[in-house]
Amino acid sequence: MPSNLEVAQRARLKPIAEIAAALGVEDDELELYGRYKAKVVLSILHRLASRPDGKYIDVTSITPTPLGEGKTTTTVGLAMALNRIGCRAIATIRQPSLGPTFGIKGGASGGGLAQVVPMEDLNLHLTGDVHAISLAHNLLAAMVDNSITHGNPLDIDPLTITWPRVVDVNDRALRKIVIGLGGRENGYPREAGFDISVASEAMAILGLATSLRDLRARLGRIVVALDRRRQAVTAEQLRAAGAMAVLMRDAIKPTLLQTVENTPAFVHAGPFGNIATGNSSILADLIGLKLGDCVVTESGFGADMGLEKFVDIKCRTSGRAPDAVVLVCTVRALKMHSGRYKVVAGKPLDPGLLREDLAAVEAGCANLDKQIENVHAFGLPVVVAINVFDRDTPAEIELVRARAVAAGALGAYRSEVWAQGGAGAEELARAVLAAAARPTPMRFLYPLDLPIRQKIEAIARTMYGADGVDYSAAAETQIARYTELGYGNLAVCVAKTHLSLSHDPTLLGRPRGFRVPVREVRASVGAGFLYPLLGEMRTMPGLPSEPNAWKVDLDGDGNVVGLF
Repeated sequence: MPSNLEVAQRARLKPIAEIAAALGVEDDELELYGRYKAKVVLSILHRLASRPDGKYIDVTSITPTPLGEGKTTTTVGLAMALNRIGCRAIATIRQPSLGPTFGIKGGASGGGLAQVVPMEDLNLHLTGDVHAISLAHNLLAAMVDNSITHGNPLDIDPLTITWPRVVDVNDRALRKIVIGLGGRENGYPREAGFDISVASEAMAILGLATSLRDLRARLGRIVVALDRRRQAVTAEQLRAAGAMAVLMRDAIKPTLLQTVENTPAFVHAGPFGNIATGNSSILADLIGLKLGDCVVTESGFGADMGLEKFVDIKCRTSGRAPDAVVLVCTVRALKMHSGRYKVVAGKPLDPGLLREDLAAVEAGCANLDKQIENVHAFGLPVVVAINVFDRDTPAEIELVRARAVAAGALGAYRSEVWAQGGAGAEELARAVLAAAARPTPMRFLYPLDLPIRQKIEAIARTMYGADGVDYSAAAETQIARYTELGYGNLAVCVAKTHLSLSHDPTLLGRPRGFRVPVREVRASVGAGFLYPLLGEMRTMPGLPSEPNAWKVDLDGDGNVVGLF
């Protein structure tokens, strides 16, 4: 099998204007960025306002291994399969960060014969949205320090500043730094740091904004610090929000691409899946639902994280509910969840993962059971997609199928889109359409007016299976402060490891008898959520000992090589 990049470069792409025209996008609603990518302007929503929405499908997964379980590949492949069986489908996915691209995880365009293309553009710069967000974020950071330098008219307490700088590269040396050295003309010395750009609240805001006006208002509500009276200091008070909105005025428009089979795909926003929502933008979904018969979107990480945030934050904001959920699993991951095998990114797989081991699959299916239960907690129908690898045996696949059905899934189907493209998921596609035809009213885990602690505990007990929640003294103080400031009615976006249902990445399968420790609670007021931190969460990753950047280069003709 050729590399992902080789498959993508061999694809026969259609001009993106042709893809757009087939969807019903008019010429003045399309802004071309070359021949194969374009932005769609938001005025299209006004023109299509009276058109009924298509079906809305969310793709999530069991708790993944560090290698991922193929959610993006499944999302792309399922959209292609739906088109093959006569349903005009559109995929909506996040834009990847350059950090993982040059680090170890790789890109986010899918894989094999189920990719969004041009793959190089998608994984490297696309239409510059991440750079616009970085500039807007860093402008606000500069204006915080500038305000203090010029007399501190807002009486900002420098010890409470929570707005870092950002850069879209994995660079651990920037996590904790000191700025303002070299004399008064360079500002004032203080501790600071950098996050990766996709961890910026500005990115989360982009993903949740429903219009340009909404984007502008959300940017103004960003809280950067407290003043000496312990009141919030916002981007609006710093008079930075308007300029930030100007920098992001093009970034708010979703980017239209296509798959290797010419199925339309929107790529828009890329919020972190740990500390933020981990979902692509509301606007891309809303446009897709008006243009297509079906939108297939993806939630980051497992159902305990990505799907929960999709429902309780994204769907609550958009006013749209999914018609069905696809839960991706692999035999490899289920074996890992038995506790008998370890998966380490960048290292060869344990040989036992490549041999039939029905006992390990059976034990690991406890995680599958719990994630199906998590989908049902929202009142939603679920279909399981078994992302098949060539070493999986028929007996292992049948065991997973039977266990999924026993746990309440409407069915479990082979997904072979990596090797076969859309043809590898036609049976899955038909099952998903059947599931989406059922009337199933969605429910949230909690009402927004529930106290902060009770919202956190609702998530921990229902999604993770925890016995309860323990709060540090700092977290207790922060919860009390946010309640006093009027932020108690915000949604909760828990930041935790994606490698376990619990807060501890070493607890595999379906852990029981544990309590969740909340060490800190932070506020993303502009995005509209509070985020409790469970354990150590890195908002600036580091590069591995052998980064992917070593492999990426240009050939003699100027073509990208070595990119996955």
